[in-house]
Amino acid sequence: MPLLEVSDLHIRLQTHRGPADAVHGVGFALERGETLGLIGESGCGKSLTAMALMGLLPESAEVSGSIRFDGQELVGASDAQMCRLRGHRIGMVFQEPMTALNPVHTVGRQVAEPLRLHLGLDAAAARQRAIALLDRVGIPQAAQRFDAYPHQFSGGQRQRITIAMALACGPDLLIADEPTTALDVTIQQQILDLISDLVAERNMALILISHDLGVISQNVDRMLVMYGGNVVESGPTASIFAAMAHPYTRGLLAARPQLGPRAVQPDRLATIAGTVPELADLPAGCPFAGRCTFTTLACHHTRPNATLVAQDADGDHLVRCLRPEAMVPTAAPAVVENTLPVRSHS
Repeated sequence: MPLLEVSDLHIRLQTHRGPADAVHGVGFALERGETLGLIGESGCGKSLTAMALMGLLPESAEVSGSIRFDGQELVGASDAQMCRLRGHRIGMVFQEPMTALNPVHTVGRQVAEPLRLHLGLDAAAARQRAIALLDRVGIPQAAQRFDAYPHQFSGGQRQRITIAMALACGPDLLIADEPTTALDVTIQQQILDLISDLVAERNMALILISHDLGVISQNVDRMLVMYGGNVVESGPTASIFAAMAHPYTRGLLAARPQLGPRAVQPDRLATIAGTVPELADLPAGCPFAGRCTFTTLACHHTRPNATLVAQDADGDHLVRCLRPEAMVPTAAPAVVENTLPVRSHS
């Protein structure tokens, strides 16, 4: 039985224009030690999917489908049940550490809190464990800075502190939601390396959320490409980068700047035609209809089923498109890492 199994997840939100389906039929499974990436533009449903796993959706949100964590159904679980899991067996690193950290409490107190709440450690034992965690994530002079406040740390150090908080109780699943947002490139790679090392060290499952294909290509084994609350392409990361089969996935890659001699760079970056529609304006069929150059009348009204692109030992590479015959899989360029150095993963 997988550690995490999500089946036909739907999330409906109440908007000023009425109910809107923000996540539509998302499904995946994750074992201990496996890594999964969720990628797509802002508003595609990545973070909402993560919030559903954590039980942190708005009260007005309507959730259906199934989220099973280690055999326990989380859809419909009570607040008390979710509180026993959050910070204990499921940890989350939020994208903005200054909003994730409480500015009026010391960082040491915040890292120690889950240790006292979930593991029942006394103040002295929790302090000792918290100092060890801060040291492990690379906070210099951790014992001396235990009683410092979040504003006394740099952005990269604050993100390391949120990682220490998420990992305090040794969770089985770590969710990292855009963990390198607003950090410079060198610090980004340090944070990603730290997460990768800790996941391997503790045999955790990892869900990494990003809008950067380079980050996803280097840090996860499998990936889901999301658009308009739907998974439009999924499969092993290597398989998708070897043969991108959905026009949205190709558009994301084409829009990224690439390293290389100025003479071979285009004058302007490629863009995806049109704009992301509001949730209430998504077509009844393929969510990408209208922005896709392969759009036909049927695309606006018929929701595509998953089509098998490739199959190997690492899993199925699937794409949701009504015109797979027009979508000759296109390999990604050899250089996909952009500004981040390559890190191998076995």
